[in-house]
Amino acid sequence: MKKTVVILEDDTDIREIIEYILRKEGMEVKSYNKAKSFWAEEHSDASLFLLDIRLPDGNGLEICCDLRSRQETAGIPIVMMSAHTDRILNSDCIPADFIRKPFEIDDLVSRIKHLIR
Repeated sequence: MKKTVVILEDDTDIREIIEYILRKEGMEVKSYNKAKSFWAEEHSDASLFLLDIRLPDGNGLEICCDLRSRQETAGIPIVMMSAHTDRILNSDCIPADFIRKPFEIDDLVSRIKHLIR
């Protein structure tokens, strides 16, 4: 069974590169550019969430906390991405990992593979 990575990233270039690489690695990818479209679907089949912190219509840290509070998604690893590390330190969200932008693609893929084994 393929692992499914759910991406919430508003930057089209970053989102499309991550999608392409993860699909090339044999993973299924569901991606969204806004919190509204992310919440419009159920994600209980996700193997991992990859969330940007700064979104045009929401906050990835709040989404992280919400996912952690839901029974169907509480145990799914969450990786947060941002250029601003101070935001994660001041949050109640406890992600499985944090990736600082800009990032190395190989490092991102390695971390994702490690978390969804």
